Amino acid sequence: MKLATLKDSTRDGRLVVVSRNLTRCSEVGHIARTLQAALDDWAHVGPRLANVAEGIETGSQPTMRFHEHDATSPLPRAYQWADGSAYVNHVELVRKARGAEMPASFWTDPLMYQGGSDSFLGPRDPIVMADEAWGIDFEGEIAVIVDDVAMGATSDEARDAIRLVMLVNDVSLRGLIPAELAKGFGFFQSKPSTAFSPVAVSPDELGDAWRDGKLHLPLLTSINGQPFGRANAGKDMTFDFGQLVAHAAKTRPLVAGTIIGSGTVSNKLDSGPGKPVAEGGAGYSCIAEIRTIETIDTGAAKTPFLRFGDQVRIEMHDKTGHSIFGAIEQTVTKYEKA
Repeated sequence: MKLATLKDSTRDGRLVVVSRNLTRCSEVGHIARTLQAALDDWAHVGPRLANVAEGIETGSQPTMRFHEHDATSPLPRAYQWADGSAYVNHVELVRKARGAEMPASFWTDPLMYQGGSDSFLGPRDPIVMADEAWGIDFEGEIAVIVDDVAMGATSDEARDAIRLVMLVNDVSLRGLIPAELAKGFGFFQSKPSTAFSPVAVSPDELGDAWRDGKLHLPLLTSINGQPFGRANAGKDMTFDFGQLVAHAAKTRPLVAGTIIGSGTVSNKLDSGPGKPVAEGGAGYSCIAEIRTIETIDTGAAKTPFLRFGDQVRIEMHDKTGHSIFGAIEQTVTKYEKA
């Protein structure tokens, strides 16, 4: 099934079940007003929502038109948002750009940070920033929403707790990261509000594209309408979502509604960095990667970070070419203090 949250006068919006083709939806306030409420009682609510989803497809369920622009992130705010770096190729490249060596343990022990989860952006909301000099970058990722996960859960137990899958734009301010990390206390100002896809999808809806805790489809990214990336999310993923969720639950339980991200989707080419889409490669899911490769190849980065007016689009298609999650489409705009 596919679930979305429509914007309304409340902070948490109202939950709807969405048709497979993303054109229609059905209000389900009588079952659960919000997605968090559904997740809090998933054993009982989940099957009822699935029945609504089936009714939408058979025509037995009343529906209304679904517009992606009316949707906020499926969870407009969450109890926890933790982002991993499952594509170690990306970590290696970005650290190389900062002149930082990558410890060998990164290939065996997931890297993860705890992000701000109090104010997610809607998938069509602008990315509002005060200064282009902050190095505004997008990061195309996959994320899962879990049910309750016990502390010390195994990877298999963690996989079983995955309830929904989404796409992510984990906005990063590359110009602020080095100084912030140099303090030795992690990201904060350099990781502003994150955006998620209009629709969250249950793993069974993804068919054979969802297996082994990974989503085996290309993640399509573009900047100002020009293709930028098509890296396959199931390829070169060092840690699957079961491992990432288990890592997050090593010393604490996770509550229903916790979001765990994959980190930037990144593919290698012949054991080295990938090539741009324009050169027949899989391209990139963030600007930092191509800048690193440009620096390695020519001694200097030439691709600029995002500027005011630039538009980023992140989407994923099924094998028939139809959008699965809807599109994250955001324009960078200048912050003007009121």
